[in-house]
Amino acid sequence: MKRMIALFWVPVLLAACDGLGLSPGTDGWDAEGNPLGHDRIVLGRQLEDPYSVENMSAALASVYPTKAGRVVLPATHLYVRFLPEDEAQYALLERRLGQTLLDHPVDYEIVREGDYYHDPEIPEGRITWQYGVVPKDFSFPAGIRYEVLDSCHIPEEGTGTKGEDGVDWAAVEREAYRLTGNDALLDPVAGTKAGESSGRPAGRITILDDASGRVPEGVRGVRVSCNSFVKFAHAYTDAEGNYQMDRSFASRPRYRLVFRNSAGFGIGLNLLLTPASVSTLGKQDATGLDYEVTRDSDRRLFSRCAVNNAGYDYYKRCAAESPALKTPPSNLRIWLFQRLNASSTMMLQQGVLVDESRLAKLMGEYFALVKVFLPDVTLGLKGRDTYASIYAEALHEFAHASHFMLAGRDYWDHFARFVMKSYVTSGFVTYGVGTEEDHGYCEVGEMWAYALQTLLYRERYGESAPAFGLSYWFHPQILLQLAERGLAFNKIFQVLESDVTDRSVLRKKLISYYPEYKSDINQAFARYN
Repeated sequence: MKRMIALFWVPVLLAACDGLGLSPGTDGWDAEGNPLGHDRIVLGRQLEDPYSVENMSAALASVYPTKAGRVVLPATHLYVRFLPEDEAQYALLERRLGQTLLDHPVDYEIVREGDYYHDPEIPEGRITWQYGVVPKDFSFPAGIRYEVLDSCHIPEEGTGTKGEDGVDWAAVEREAYRLTGNDALLDPVAGTKAGESSGRPAGRITILDDASGRVPEGVRGVRVSCNSFVKFAHAYTDAEGNYQMDRSFASRPRYRLVFRNSAGFGIGLNLLLTPASVSTLGKQDATGLDYEVTRDSDRRLFSRCAVNNAGYDYYKRCAAESPALKTPPSNLRIWLFQRLNASSTMMLQQGVLVDESRLAKLMGEYFALVKVFLPDVTLGLKGRDTYASIYAEALHEFAHASHFMLAGRDYWDHFARFVMKSYVTSGFVTYGVGTEEDHGYCEVGEMWAYALQTLLYRERYGESAPAFGLSYWFHPQILLQLAERGLAFNKIFQVLESDVTDRSVLRKKLISYYPEYKSDINQAFARYN
C-alpha cells in the first residue's frame, strides 16, 4: 500500500485523468500510412457495411450468377449498439456477449486513430454507446437500452478455400467490398494465392526491457482484438507474445490491445470507467501483425504492457509454488495514474472500507452499482519511466493483493484505515512512526509486500538488484534474512492469516509452523527489533 495516503475517493475523482497532461503521442503508422494516435478517435463519413444481408446476397449472386434468385442468405448476426446506464449493465453485456464492446461505430471511416471515443450526444461522464455484434437469436438483457442497426450475414470460418456448400466465401466477401464501394479497403495479399497460406491473422506482440538485455520479450496474456466492419476476431497472446486469430479477413482489420489478461485481472481505465484499457494498433495486414513496444512508444501503452507482464508473471509464479501463494481476486481491477507517485491496494471493489461506509448506507440498494466502478489497485507511475521501475511497483501491490486473499476484508479494513490515518496524525510521515493504534497491521502487511517485491524483482534482474523498503520501521529485512536462511517466501506466506496482527504474533506463528527454523527466526527478529 506504498505511499498511498490520500483518501480512497481520490482515484474516483481522478478517474477521467489517466492520461491527463500527456501528449497523445504516436507509435508510427498503420499499414495505410495513418498515424497511430492514442487520443480520442475522430470519425469521418459513414460507410456501407459489406456484411449486411442485402450486400452479401448481392455479392453471392454476382460471383455465382446461377444462384441468383435461388439462394436467400439468412441473417447470422445483428449489429447492435447498447447504452448501459452504469458499470453493472456494462459488465453484464460483456459477459453475455463474450467479446469486447467498442465505444465507436464500426461502419464509419476513421479520420484519426485513437484509443477511445465518446458520442457527442452523450454527456461527458456517462457511459457512451457501446457497439457489438451478437448472434441473430441473442436474448437481449432486460432493462438495457439497445438499437439493432443492421442484420448481417457473416460466413462461418471454413478450413479450406470453399465452404461445404461449394461457395468460395472469401471471394464473396471481396465482391461485397467492391459492390459497396469499399474495395480500397481490401488487403492486396489476403485471399490471393500468396496470402492463402497465412490464413487467420497471426503475429507477436513484444516489449523491450532495457534492464534485461536488448532482446524483446512477449507481452503475455493480453487480448488482441481486431475487426473489419462487423467481422470480429480475438485471441490471447501466449507466454512469448504470440497469437493467432480465430477468423480470416479480406480487408485490413483494425487491431487493438485489450488489457484484460488471460490470468484474470484487468487494467483500466481508458479515460472512462471501463473494465479494461484499450490501445489501438490501427489498420494492419490481414495476415497478421508483429508489434514491438518500447520506451519511445506511447507512455500509456508502454506502462500498460509493463504492468500486464508483471501481473501475468506474478499469477503464474503464485501457481507454481507448493504450497501455492493465493492469487489475487479473479476480477482484480488495476488503475494506472501517470501523474501520481502514490500506489495502493485498497481492494475497494472487494468491499474494503466501503461496504460499511456512510456512502453504502446512504445509497442502499444502489451502492452495488457504484462499487463496481472502484479499483482494487492503483499504481502511481510518476517518475517511473523504465520497464523495471513499473514492474517493481506492480509487484509490490500484487503481493498485497495475495495477502488480502489470505487475511480477509476485516483485516484489510484495519490496514487501510491505519495507512490513511497515521499519515495525518504523524505529521505526514509515510506509514506513520510505528507506535499508532493498529500499527501492527501495517507492520506485517508492508514487511511482507516489500520482502516479496525484492525477492521476485531479484529473480528477474539478479541478486545484485536493489532491495525495497529497508529504511522503514517495519523492517522487511527480517523476512529477507529468513529467505536467505532457506525459509521460502511461499512458506512464510502461509502464516499471514487474519490473526497475525503484529510482529510479535508473526514471530510466534512462524516458530509454531517451522520449529526447525526457530533459531533463525529469533535471530532475525532480534536483529531488527
